[in-house]
Amino acid sequence: MGFALLNGELIDRSEARVDVEDRGFQFGDGVYEVIRVYNGKMFTAKEHLERFEKSASSIGISLPYNTAQLTELVENLLVKNNLEQGNIYMQITRGAAPRNHVFPTTEIKPTLIAYTNIVPRPLESLKSGVKTILTEDIRWLRCDIKSLNLLGNLLAKQKAAEQGCYEAIQHRGQTVTEGSASNVFIIKNGAVITHESNHLILKGITKDVILNLSFKNNIPVEERAFTLEELEQADEVFLSSTTSEVMPVIEINGQKIKDGKIGVITQQLQKLFIQEIEKQCGKLADNIIH
Repeated sequence: MGFALLNGELIDRSEARVDVEDRGFQFGDGVYEVIRVYNGKMFTAKEHLERFEKSASSIGISLPYNTAQLTELVENLLVKNNLEQGNIYMQITRGAAPRNHVFPTTEIKPTLIAYTNIVPRPLESLKSGVKTILTEDIRWLRCDIKSLNLLGNLLAKQKAAEQGCYEAIQHRGQTVTEGSASNVFIIKNGAVITHESNHLILKGITKDVILNLSFKNNIPVEERAFTLEELEQADEVFLSSTTSEVMPVIEINGQKIKDGKIGVITQQLQKLFIQEIEKQCGKLADNIIH
């Protein structure tokens, strides 16, 4: 099972334990982050750790380490587990205290954990595209915080899985927000359109990479809310996340996007994204060839 990081100490993962009154366990009172690893190197680690600190600060939790210290701890975990390709999962909770909805009045130590998993790239889906469904967004109104409270996301993802689909695209009324575990993009008349980063969606690290690559390569970008009608009439649709990279969508609610094939701009962004991975982490052995 390898090693886990628990409150700054690297220990055997099978021995990692938290208190039954930990507020993360009882209330979801905490935040988390996932960092992708390619060729044994973390991709966009700085951006992920900065978002981790921001999410924690948003709910009044102070990280016990600064970004440089946390980076060193996570890198040590990565090396200890000899992870070549996969994910680093980390979370922090407010800590353990007698169960009470109100924050503890006495000072308690946060609980910080991290561990690694081997996770291959979803190559077949990246090559062929995925099917999705639509579902009403029933989550709270601070989706910009990467909170442990994921029940709404889980219900949406499960609904998609039960219908043989990769992802659930969520909407509030007629406005598309994001996937259950991804950001959503449409392409119309050559422009990349995605919801602006506000309290209704998570400010995706992969999303930001894609937008920066678009700007650098003269692909028009619009960060704005778009409607279900715009989604249905899009020339191309794709998702983005730490593990999904640039994931083409070829079908929504049983209806094909255009001809049901991956679009030209989506393919271009896939290639640009791979180049960015290789710039930071080295050459990928498992590339996508259209």
